[in-house]
Amino acid sequence: MNDRLVRELSRLHTQLFRLSSGRVGSRLVNNDMLLLTSQGRSTGDPHTVPLLYLQDDERLVVIASYGGRDHHPEWYHNLQANPAAEVEIMGSTRFVTAETMPLEPRAMWWPRVVDAYSGYEEYQART
Repeated sequence: MNDRLVRELSRLHTQLFRLSSGRVGSRLVNNDMLLLTSQGRSTGDPHTVPLLYLQDDERLVVIASYGGRDHHPEWYHNLQANPAAEVEIMGSTRFVTAETMPLEPRAMWWPRVVDAYSGYEEYQART
């Protein structure tokens, strides 16, 4: 899937999610979805993307896989530049501070990530 189509589908998903307060678009590939809004590192404009997420108590975990491309998605770069972000889950909004998970916990999380969506294993193989 090319980048332009990914952006258009992401925009549509975001609109449906917001219009329905999360009743539409909160589940995809049998997983919970959230909307992540980060500040553009160049423009300063808000950018929102729907992402699969996992939860560990209050901590939310998202995966910057970008469909197995050989580079990180823009939202990841935005969060590196400014980790303050907003998350919407089922019509509820909260502010978060993002951080990249260190290697050791990432290795422990990987089986859970793949169990949630086996496509991540294919993405990893591509990169």
